[in-house]
Amino acid sequence: MILSVNGIAVAVEADHPAELAAARELLRQRAVAVGLLDPSVEDDAAVESAVEALLEKEVATPAPTDAECRRYYEQNSAEFESGDLVHARHILFQVTPHVNVPQILARAEQALNTLLAEPDRFAAMAAELSNCPSGQQGGNLGQVGRGDMVPEFEKALFKFGALGILRELARTRYGFHIVAVDQRIPGRKLPFEVVQERIAERLRSRVEERALRQYVSILAGQAEVEGIHLEASPSPLVQ
Repeated sequence: MILSVNGIAVAVEADHPAELAAARELLRQRAVAVGLLDPSVEDDAAVESAVEALLEKEVATPAPTDAECRRYYEQNSAEFESGDLVHARHILFQVTPHVNVPQILARAEQALNTLLAEPDRFAAMAAELSNCPSGQQGGNLGQVGRGDMVPEFEKALFKFGALGILRELARTRYGFHIVAVDQRIPGRKLPFEVVQERIAERLRSRVEERALRQYVSILAGQAEVEGIHLEASPSPLVQ
């Protein structure tokens, strides 16, 4: 591909979009035009520094208002909820290649029936039977949130209303689990004040992205770009 911007050949690195290379050259040339970069300088770090100074000077990115942040908060409330948590224990009957799966399953079901009748024996049986290191701590997994475990195990942990020793084994890629849910902590909506800065940064990034895209389009509209199509705008904002 032969790519040039205002008659200057632009090298396109492998696995890098040609559009990005053309945009960078447009910005480099603009930095030269406004006196922020000597045209003879080719050092990448110096060019990047000049481009940053150019964008700071010519691309306006107003900070989002409190009202805009609050509106985003209300319209996207699910993003700002702390996740559900559970305190859980388990006993793992591991399934590995060449093991007798029906025999492992039978042992797991027998142990589950014992624990449903005698739940106080959970820690002792975890230490004796579990193939998970947690067995030495009574099977304790501590506080677990959504996404912390494999999906099959998570489904059992967060089954609606599940509490105490679950009456069915959880089956995962690792084997069969006896699961005890000791406590549930429902998720809650985080206060606006806690997430306001996070929202402001997200909205600010969006504004910067749009402004940069528009700025490059304006530069492209005033340049001769060959070898690639860049969206161009005839706007006279850039003098």
